[in-house]
Formats: sequence, structure tokens, C-alpha cells
Amino acid sequence: MSQQPTLAACLTCGACCQSFRVEFAVYELDDMGGQVPAALTEPVNGSTCRMQGTGTVPIRCVALHGTVGQTVACSIYDRRPRPCAELEEGSYGCNKARARHGLPPLGEWHGA
Repeated sequence: MSQQPTLAACLTCGACCQSFRVEFAVYELDDMGGQVPAALTEPVNGSTCRMQGTGTVPIRCVALHGTVGQTVACSIYDRRPRPCAELEEGSYGCNKARARHGLPPLGEWHGA
């Protein structure tokens, strides 16, 4: 029987915010009619941008506050870009990020 992770795990984790490049369409920016604060992004090309801090190593999204694995928060959680919203807690990507930071996996991921 698999355990379902709870939202509380994301509030203490933040590994994804310090593991992945977060690129998305410029149409998600608030100055283009979307929700993501443009001031927290940088251009990639004419149609793509990314969250500041995710395009260089070490990766750390500018919207992440706190210490990974302890207590974290996203300053734009309700306005985060699509790649962030689509990353599911306990998924392969989530657990891959957690492993990078020495954190145990969440739940069971049954992917290909």
C-alpha cells in the first residue's frame, strides 16, 4: 500500500527549487497577462523566460525562502509558473530532487 504525501512535506523540503531550471513561456508573466512576477525572471529567448537563480549552478530559485530540508516557502506559490505547479509531490522529479539533497523519497512513484 502506498502512502500519499502531504502538503506539509513541501513546506519542509524545497529540494525542487534548488535542483531544476525553471523555464516557461513569457505569456505566464504578469506584464504579459499572466501571474508570474516578471521582476523575478530573466529572458531565455523571445518566447521563453526562467526564474532567476535557476539558470546557473548552484541552482536556487529567487522565490525560495528558508533552508532546504528544514523549513521553506515559495514567495510566489499562488503565482508560480506552470513547471512548478505541475511537479507533483512524491513524483519521480520530486524524489530525484530530494535525493540530490540527501532527503528520503516521498511515497511511492510508479512511473516508467
